[in-house]
Amino acid sequence: MIVHMSQSATSEQIEQVTERIRALNRRPHVRRGERTVIGVPGLGDGGRQELEALRAAPGVESVRPPEHPYPLAGRLPGQGRTVVEAGGVRFGGGEVVVIAGPCSVESREQLSETARAVAAAGASMLRGGAYKPRTSPYDFQGLGLEALGLLREAGAETGLPVVTEVLSTEDVEVVAEFADVLQVGARNMQNFALLRRLASAPRPVLLKRGPSATVREWLLAAEYLLSGGNADVILCERGIKTFETETRNTLDLAGLALARELSHLPVIADPSHATGRRSLVPAASRAAVAAGADGLMVEVHPRPERALSDGPQSLDLEGFAALMRGLRAPLPPVARRAELKESYQEEAGELV
Repeated sequence: MIVHMSQSATSEQIEQVTERIRALNRRPHVRRGERTVIGVPGLGDGGRQELEALRAAPGVESVRPPEHPYPLAGRLPGQGRTVVEAGGVRFGGGEVVVIAGPCSVESREQLSETARAVAAAGASMLRGGAYKPRTSPYDFQGLGLEALGLLREAGAETGLPVVTEVLSTEDVEVVAEFADVLQVGARNMQNFALLRRLASAPRPVLLKRGPSATVREWLLAAEYLLSGGNADVILCERGIKTFETETRNTLDLAGLALARELSHLPVIADPSHATGRRSLVPAASRAAVAAGADGLMVEVHPRPERALSDGPQSLDLEGFAALMRGLRAPLPPVARRAELKESYQEEAGELV
């Protein structure tokens, strides 16, 4: 159930309601905005006495069922967007956050060179894979703990907070020691054991959409994190599987915009995995930002042709700098209707 507090509810009244909810052995999830709402998982119509007691509490406007199947991830009418802060970087705060770095950490030299270059070009955070889930067991699987140390070293050198993927529940604690944001990869979006473990992790979680997942399934995966106590969740659209074979995946801009409409959580895009082609990454990046993305995650490598993973979709250092310059450039002006009409008439020989 969802407890809607009145606009005039005081902090003391909100605290009293949350204490009453805890006394019922429920965990309250408080969302503050223009007015405060409190999610109460497990409190249904069967507990009529409990419901009536909450409805009568001072400061409570109403108690009713959630409007979404994902009550904590869902956006309520009039509710603003949630801002998630990680390492001093704000997702959803109005500026486009750019996360950049190699698909895999391969060496100190490779990572340091990349980190310095993306920082100089204006990246907000450093990404890099320490543990790599690969389709083939014979492909490079990452440097593991060594890579985590290199990421922290490169982050400290450049001042960039670090994002890296967690593959299993056993890795959460150690990865959290080195990273500012814990990434759930597309293959693990519905790894519910991992989501439950990350719900209690002391770090924000970046949740990638699975390649065959609906927006509803994506938001329900976020619900696992939120209902378990981790309020700092960032959604990432990284392309879905369609009939198209010329690109690695299909960037679902409608899904990205819908996720921002249905949820209050920040939503970013991964144009590298969405396209699989470095030539398409700049256009896909601009399209995602135009669709409202709160950030981008871009794969960058100093020598993509030698990369141990995802070379064809990785930008080189100059390519990334050019991408950043393009993102800062103003959009071309939209032609006015009158000018278009005049142009069409001239082409048809009907100018009057």
